[in-house]
Amino acid sequence: MSRIADTALPDPSRWKALAFIALAQLMVVLDATIVNIALPSAQTDLGISDGNKQWVITAYALAFGGLLLFGGRIADLWGRKRTFVVGLVGFALASALGGAAQNEAMMFGSRALQGVFGALLAPAALSLLAVMFTDAKERAKAFGIYGAIAGGGGAVGLILGGFLTEYLNWRWTFFVNIPFAVVAAAGAYFVIREPSGARNRAPLDIPGVILSTLGLVALVYGFTRAESSGWSDGLTIGMFIASAVLLLAFVVTESRVKSPLLPLRVLTERNRGGVYLSLGLAIIAMFGLFLFLTYYLQVVKGYSPVKTGFAFLPMIAGMITGSTQIGTRLMTRVPPRLLMGPGFLVAAVGMLLLTQLDLGTSYAAVILPGMLLLGLGMGTAFMPAMSLATHGIEPRDAGVASAMVNTSQQVGGAIGTALLNTIAASATTAYVADHAARATDPRLLELQAMVSGFAAAIWWAVGIGRVTAGPRPSPACSAGAAPLPWLRSVIRRLGSGRETPWLRPGQPGSLSGARADPRPRPPAPGRWRAPS
Repeated sequence: MSRIADTALPDPSRWKALAFIALAQLMVVLDATIVNIALPSAQTDLGISDGNKQWVITAYALAFGGLLLFGGRIADLWGRKRTFVVGLVGFALASALGGAAQNEAMMFGSRALQGVFGALLAPAALSLLAVMFTDAKERAKAFGIYGAIAGGGGAVGLILGGFLTEYLNWRWTFFVNIPFAVVAAAGAYFVIREPSGARNRAPLDIPGVILSTLGLVALVYGFTRAESSGWSDGLTIGMFIASAVLLLAFVVTESRVKSPLLPLRVLTERNRGGVYLSLGLAIIAMFGLFLFLTYYLQVVKGYSPVKTGFAFLPMIAGMITGSTQIGTRLMTRVPPRLLMGPGFLVAAVGMLLLTQLDLGTSYAAVILPGMLLLGLGMGTAFMPAMSLATHGIEPRDAGVASAMVNTSQQVGGAIGTALLNTIAASATTAYVADHAARATDPRLLELQAMVSGFAAAIWWAVGIGRVTAGPRPSPACSAGAAPLPWLRSVIRRLGSGRETPWLRPGQPGSLSGARADPRPRPPAPGRWRAPS
């Protein structure tokens, strides 16, 4: 029986609560793309320079990515319902400030505040699902709905952002968050009943908060800067080095303190650690592809923002179908790996179709089926991944476990945008160098080079998608991702201060010695049973 199951009967209003949690999640996901649509108009109205316009996106990314673990821990400490409502109210106020911005300082400040309150809101929402839905069938249905919104909300943001920018004003892309937040906060306050005994009242791990926040901020900013200044830039390299040092210090600290911010048992559980990695890799491929398709449709095909948003509808339909129909129906019948692996593989096939983009590519023949397969695959894979990431977690750890889901997605998004943009830019430059001498139309050459760059980057996304699907797991990993016994042992020894013998070659139990077999024993034979 699941460790998070409550002895009391399930809350009869839990499905109403899901509606308000889903509405809040939709607001957060919408905001990630809706602001991108409004950015050119906002830049002109507020006089933001080309050099500073990236901070509209970066200010949010740094605050959100850096504070997610802290937000997850606050949810465990304060209570998830309270954190959820505070996050909604704060996000609404920050959105109002952004919509009323009169200069770039107000805009950047409002985006940073949105990131701060988003870091409270997102882990609280997912952890509420984890502790409220413990029955296997109900959990599958709830996470199916949540996964569909998490995956498809970004494309809905393109449609809504296009309508608001084209027919009203860019400021409404911020103001639109306010009714979402008010309705979700009021509903949550009156409907959500958090299970008793689910809080973690241990004192806050201040060193862990500081190290994790600074480490994640440095990591996200390093990838963000790499996109604009290059990978060899001195500050970019410095950010990566600082991030590695800070996060290593964070791991060591968490292994030694009595009440860690992120209990390392959350990471070293074999299924959960693999899910975090899989989600991060999938988002790397998906974020870059999403950006390239938007540029392709608007710049190359000449679509308006509204038409571009509608062009993404097949992907939304695929995600909803994969998450709420395929994933939900099969989650209680087959192991999660048999949904995640094939799901990521189908998404990679969709990406493979999109590598055929050129100036005259037909939407109906190439783009539509590619998007449909991409959405179907991601929807099928994301639903069991999000459920597995919080399944079996102790109630006191539900907040930080949920925060790790968001952290893996945020870091994956930063890596995907920077890495695939760099690949696309390099391929574009190479195409121009090879064809400039024979070109007769500079504009045509520019578009051909752009599409060539997009195709090259999408090939990399296909490779990442295939890696995410992974090889066929061994029977020892029947529940999901690969086991992590070696990492668990390292962390235990870091925490105890004992010497780690397998780091010395030739010793019993070392990785290089022949006398020890470090592989975990497979479980006893038996039929796989769905989590309950």
